[in-house]
Amino acid sequence: MARGRKVNSNGERSKKLLLEKAIELFSERGYHETKISDIVTAADLTQPTFYLYFQSKESIYKDLNTQFKNTFLEILQRDLAWDENSSSIIDDIKKCMTNLFTYFSNNPKLTIIGFYRSEEAHSIKETFAKILEKKISEVNYSDVDSKVVAESLVGSVERLTLSTLLKGIKTPEQLASDIINIYFVKQYA
Repeated sequence: MARGRKVNSNGERSKKLLLEKAIELFSERGYHETKISDIVTAADLTQPTFYLYFQSKESIYKDLNTQFKNTFLEILQRDLAWDENSSSIIDDIKKCMTNLFTYFSNNPKLTIIGFYRSEEAHSIKETFAKILEKKISEVNYSDVDSKVVAESLVGSVERLTLSTLLKGIKTPEQLASDIINIYFVKQYA
């Protein structure tokens, strides 16, 4: 909560509006082409209002990236954690893909920032691949390199999010099902 303001006060609405406009502008223009003046103009607020909530353009951008990364990693850790009650590893991966695609679909502009444009995007994808590799290696199919499968899955998620999901061509469930069928069901059924 900023500067002792009550929740749902005008201040909280202003902060939320600044974040929304920053997401729009950073996703459309990128970090370097977006100025604080652009954000406050889009939000119909003043620069002093901006500085009540954020120290700089970098701080609001980092906040947005942290928000994306934390939710992304939470989904991965929740859905791909080892669970003795899990029906199958493939079901866990499908659930994870569905939840990731749902998150992306519900937050398309934040996804553009966090999964594609930010400096951390590469490390987020590396973490994603490592977690997937570990999960896939539990299947223990000797003829399949789990690292190659994991990296391919991340690449598929990256490409299909832009080309199919964010364009509304497929739902998160449909896209997750297609990916599972391509990578797992046909080979291991």
